[in-house]
Amino acid sequence: MNRLLMLVVGLSMALLPAIAQDDFTRIDENGNFSSNTNENKKDSLGSDKEIPKGLKVWTVDTRFGDRIAAQPDTLSHMFMNKLYTYGLRGEYNLLGNLASPRLNRVFVDRPTDAQFIFTQPYSYFIVPVDRFLFTNTLSPITNLSYFSCGDKNDGEDHFTAIFGVNAGKRVGVGFKFDYDYGRGFYQNQSTAMFNYTMYGSYLGDRYQAHLLFTTNHQKTSENGGITNDNYITHPETFNESYSTNEIPTVLSKNWNRNDNINVFFTHRYNIGFNRKVPMTKEEIEAKKFALEAKKDQNLREKNKKGHSGDNNSKDNDNKTYTGRPDNATIAGAEPEDSVRNNARIKVGSKAQADSLMAINKQTKKDTAWLKNEYVPVTSFVHTVNFENYKRIYEAHETPTGYYANTYYNAGRLTGDSIFDETRHRRLRNTLALALLEGFNKWAKAGIKAFISSDIRHYELPNTLGNLESFNEQTMSFGGQLAKTQGKTLHYSVTAETWFLGKDAGQLKVDATADLNFALFGDTVTMAASAFFHRTSPGFYFRHYQSRHLWWENDNLSKTIHSRLQATLNYQKTRTKLRFAVDELKDYTYFAQNYTINNDFTRSANTVTVKQSGSAINLLTAELMQDVKFGPLNWESVVTWQRTSHPDVLPLPSLNIYTNLYLRFKIARVLNCDFGADMRYFTAYNAPDYSAALGQFAVQAQTDKVKIGNYPLINVYANFKLKQARFFILMNHINAGSGNKNYFFAPHYPLNERMLCFGLSWSFFN
Repeated sequence: MNRLLMLVVGLSMALLPAIAQDDFTRIDENGNFSSNTNENKKDSLGSDKEIPKGLKVWTVDTRFGDRIAAQPDTLSHMFMNKLYTYGLRGEYNLLGNLASPRLNRVFVDRPTDAQFIFTQPYSYFIVPVDRFLFTNTLSPITNLSYFSCGDKNDGEDHFTAIFGVNAGKRVGVGFKFDYDYGRGFYQNQSTAMFNYTMYGSYLGDRYQAHLLFTTNHQKTSENGGITNDNYITHPETFNESYSTNEIPTVLSKNWNRNDNINVFFTHRYNIGFNRKVPMTKEEIEAKKFALEAKKDQNLREKNKKGHSGDNNSKDNDNKTYTGRPDNATIAGAEPEDSVRNNARIKVGSKAQADSLMAINKQTKKDTAWLKNEYVPVTSFVHTVNFENYKRIYEAHETPTGYYANTYYNAGRLTGDSIFDETRHRRLRNTLALALLEGFNKWAKAGIKAFISSDIRHYELPNTLGNLESFNEQTMSFGGQLAKTQGKTLHYSVTAETWFLGKDAGQLKVDATADLNFALFGDTVTMAASAFFHRTSPGFYFRHYQSRHLWWENDNLSKTIHSRLQATLNYQKTRTKLRFAVDELKDYTYFAQNYTINNDFTRSANTVTVKQSGSAINLLTAELMQDVKFGPLNWESVVTWQRTSHPDVLPLPSLNIYTNLYLRFKIARVLNCDFGADMRYFTAYNAPDYSAALGQFAVQAQTDKVKIGNYPLINVYANFKLKQARFFILMNHINAGSGNKNYFFAPHYPLNERMLCFGLSWSFFN
């Protein structure tokens, strides 16, 4: 009831500006900010000062510190799906609850394994450095977002606050606050996530810098899944009826906790030259707007002082015109540089004055819309990234015989309790020299060279339960050749090799290219990417110590992963095709095995590290097709995958998302999308989840569990009113009807049907 009240209040607040027809800030469907310059807007103090509106966002390359243009999150389209951990188009497996661990079913979209693997399954919550949006805004901007589902017993809440402000044109700072809380429909399933991020940037001509400080706290209750899947799939086999919070789970009083801090800093010094270049259309409009605002301000000040206007507007032809060149022009044989020197000139007639004013206006037209631009030729770049992680797996109750092995006594806790702690600190430094694109007419591409050092520290419990330290250090060097300017052809090739330390012998080569050309009145984009990676398995694949899981695999081979990918995008037909071919040698993965007893308890649980002895070949084909017929829109994504070793790399053959909706306006100001969407994948032996390791692992037992072949359907109404977005949605509307195999991970059912709503509002001032 409280949530419904909050929704009504939020919608009322959002509708008030529409009723008043107040165009304070407009954000169009392309994410661009605009304002109505015909009206004077007051600031928060009630003055007549115009509030400028404008926002630019970008991401930063973690190696070179390059700025990469991005779009602010302002679109109403698909806004309702930002709430869900299973992804914008339902492409993730998950444990059912908000911000729970997840794994992408589309293999080509999975990120490379990180050194600290324990935060990787929480990709819904943790934002990588190279995806964080830095801001530059004309006036302070605040965005508040709130999503909510269910009730106080089993509901989910997600609150985000973002603030950005500039100190002049060069300095931008801000912060982000993110809080997720999922109570869960099933026992011992709650999640609580807290993030605080501060950022800043300085964008000078010669010196530029970006700073990002992030701290995350995550706490996840682990229930090990439900004991018997028949509670969901065949409830009629039980004599009693069970509500979701009464269904028995394998574990209780078990938690995974992650705490981490990340400090990222990149800066560069540019050497170049100055030149005059034409202003862009947006810059010209901004300058005109500033001049008009200044003119209006001066006029208001004159009126306050009692000054009258110009009384010479009806001068006749016999009058003598005198004044500065912007009020008069040269008469007779006066020299041209009289204008340049602003000399006082005598004009004999009105016709001569009009002629001189025309010449003066043309002179201003030739120079008024040019700006001074600093062109960097060479950049010296330094990037540093410090990461500090701590992970604790804690259990106060463990079922008898649940684990196959025990390697040390309880340590800090007693009896069957567990307190497995691991720590990781990492310091990376990169020095780079960049010859920027277009620095020479004979060398159109940009060239970069770099050298990096990587210092890594790990702590794991020993046989006494005390922390034992492990240290690794490595160095690498490489270069990049890239062309990013222009509209037709872009390409980039980056190579890096490691020559010192634990990773010596590693090699990474990445290449991308895209070609854009016109066809039948629209643009076709053909893009290709390829990589070759020969990398060592991460530390936790090679070495791990805990009370019940332990391995030492220093003899693991380097994994070789190569990929070729091509994409075709034709905007006119709203069609996008993607094809990819992968080959993996010595693929490294986790495998989990346990026994399900007659009473549906688990025993002899183990997790091991394995490498595939033979090469794995993977084919991927994807079609994205949007169809529009008047107000009716139909958007679909179909992904087909075929893996040569499904026992090592299990993937669904088909992954489908489809969205059918009507788009219309209410009262000509309220944009509305009303429809339903569905996500579906074919049945397969999906990776299981290990609570003790906090990772997804391939099923190694003989009797494997299949999930999939279940359509998950949501019905929604999605709205946008100026800078406010909001939605009302019924999640999992088909729960409890027909097919009940709604598992997105083995033994972890999805939440039941829930009413959800969300609101996101941006403020300038």
